[in-house]
Amino acid sequence: MVSITLSVPEELKDEMDKHPEMNWSEIARQAIREKMLILRKMEQLLSKSRLTENDVEQFAAKVKKNATKKFLKAIGN
Repeated sequence: MVSITLSVPEELKDEMDKHPEMNWSEIARQAIREKMLILRKMEQLLSKSRLTENDVEQFAAKVKKNATKKFLKAIGN
């Protein structure tokens, strides 16, 4: 197994130190493992996609436009 160095804010480290019973290395390993599983699934889905970056941008613009319309309608504008 290889080692990595992880930087956390001092306040977070102070809180972690209050719980010495926790195996913070194992918790970090699990979090990284879960994130990698998500990334692998996303890569699998994207590898089968025929959408171009332009298609995605156009779709995102439509979603934003429709969301804005719904929001404005909901607040009475």
